[in-house]
Amino acid sequence: MNNSLLKGSLFVALGAISYGMLTTFVKMAYAEGYTSHEITFAQMALGLVGLLIINLFIGKKKAAAPVQNRSKSILKLVAAGTSLGLTSTFYYLAAKYIPVSIGIVLLMQSVWMGVVLEAILEKKIPGAKKVFAVVAILAGTVLATNLMTDSFQLDWRGMGWGLLAAMSYTVTIYTSNTVSLQLHPLRRSLWMMVGGTLIVGIISFPFLIEQFNLQIFQKWGLILAIFGTILPPILYTQGMPKTGVGLGAIVSSIELPAAVLMAYFLLSETVNLYQWAGIALILIAVIQMNLPNFRRNKI
Repeated sequence: MNNSLLKGSLFVALGAISYGMLTTFVKMAYAEGYTSHEITFAQMALGLVGLLIINLFIGKKKAAAPVQNRSKSILKLVAAGTSLGLTSTFYYLAAKYIPVSIGIVLLMQSVWMGVVLEAILEKKIPGAKKVFAVVAILAGTVLATNLMTDSFQLDWRGMGWGLLAAMSYTVTIYTSNTVSLQLHPLRRSLWMMVGGTLIVGIISFPFLIEQFNLQIFQKWGLILAIFGTILPPILYTQGMPKTGVGLGAIVSSIELPAAVLMAYFLLSETVNLYQWAGIALILIAVIQMNLPNFRRNKI
C-alpha cells in the first residue's frame, strides 16, 4: 500500500469513527435531560457555522472555477441536504428507544437500500454479488438485533425511526454522489448543510418554543457538530479521492464496530455473541460488495 492510499484510508477511517461516536454522545445528552430537537438543532446549526467558517478561510483557496447555472446547482444541493437533516432527526429519535448497537445496525440498512434505489433509478437488476450482500446484511441484522432470541424486547418506535433514518441516509448518500458534482466538495457540503439545518429548524421550531436550553450549544452541540457535520465531510473529501469508492466504502464500514465499542465503554451497553456475529456478517457483506470497485481502482 503506497503512502497516498494509506493516508487516504486513514482519513476515511477517522471520518467513519467520528460518525460512529455520535449516538453515544446523543445518549449521554439525553441522560442530562436534553430533548432530541434541542440536540439535533444545536448540531446542525453549529455544523453550518463551522462549515461556513471553513469555506471562508480554506475553501477560498481551493474553490473550483466558476460554473454556469451556479444558482440552480446550489438550490439542488439545498434540496438534497434536507435528507441530511431528516437522517439526524430520525436517528436521534431512534436513539431514545433502542441501544446504540441496534441503532447503528439499522442505519447500516442503507447499504441494501442503496442497491434497491440504484436498481429502481437505473432500471437495472442488481448482480448476484449485490443480491448476496443484501441477503447477508438482512441475515446479519436479524442476528445483531436479537430478533430470533427470547431476549428480543426492542421498542418498535425505535425500530421504526431507525429504518426511516436509514431510508433518509440512503437518499443522502445517493445525492452526495450525484448532485452538482462540478462544485468544490466543501461548497457542496456547506449548501447541503444549509438544507439540512432549514428542515431541522422547521421540524423542531414548535418544540423549541416550549423547551430550549441554550446550554446545549456549549455542552453537547459543539461536540456533535465537530464529530457529525464538520470533521467527516472534510476527512472524506481528503480521503475518498485517494482510496477510490470501493476501498473507501470498505474502510468507512468501521463506523459500525466503532459505534458499538463506544457504547460498550462509555454507556456499558452489552453485546452478545449473536450480535457480534451479525455485525461481522454485515461488515463482510459490505466488503464483498465493494471489492470489485477496489480492484478496478487499484488497477
